[in-house]
Amino acid sequence: MKLNEQCVLVTGGARGLGAAITRALAREGAQVVINYYRSEAAAQALARELGPRVIALQADVTDAHSVGALFDQALAQFGRPIVAVVNNALADFRFDGDARPRIDEIAWGRFQQQIDSALKGCVNTLQAAVPAMRALGHGRIVNIGTNLFQNPVVPYHDYTAAKAALLSLTRTAANDLGPDGITVNMVSGGLLRVTDASAATPEAVFDLVAGLTPLRSVTTPEELADVVAFFLSPWARAVTGQNLIVDGGLVKG
Repeated sequence: MKLNEQCVLVTGGARGLGAAITRALAREGAQVVINYYRSEAAAQALARELGPRVIALQADVTDAHSVGALFDQALAQFGRPIVAVVNNALADFRFDGDARPRIDEIAWGRFQQQIDSALKGCVNTLQAAVPAMRALGHGRIVNIGTNLFQNPVVPYHDYTAAKAALLSLTRTAANDLGPDGITVNMVSGGLLRVTDASAATPEAVFDLVAGLTPLRSVTTPEELADVVAFFLSPWARAVTGQNLIVDGGLVKG
């Protein structure tokens, strides 16, 4: 199914990387549902900017009932089901390694918050989306991960652990849903220049990361968003259960 034939949900799609993904999909002609939790003004402004094929709907991805209501609203407004989901929503988090607690002092509540956002949020959207996808024999799930699995250079213990669990779910779900024509993949970025979450990162860190990459640059949200669009496109129809790292070549494998 071409992108301009798809209705795509982008969770956390109003700001930062989510907004870049929303713009990339709208550029390719997809109908896009911008999911937001608290960022109503940003979501509605982005929907107005991108036109009638983009709508903004509120839902807490950690609440299955709220997610189900969003899917019903999207179907009512677009007249067609959501056939692709980008799980991008991120619980409140700032990428500032100097301010993050070390492993011997971090509270479990931080882990629970990230697990609920990344893992529970994905389960809720996936379970809401699969019935229509299965009926159509077509579906696309893209989960947003991190290159910190392979390169744990900063103590984001809670964030990285939750994303690692999401990678495992990506692979088990890909195996489970493949016979139904549904692919499940992950796109993992590194430090992005710049999102709300990475705005607290010192400029010296951006420069250091850029110098370590073969491309001598820090990946932008727009560059990562284009890879998400690839996984939703027919070009990726034979790819599932994969984790593609998009960080300018900093991390290998």
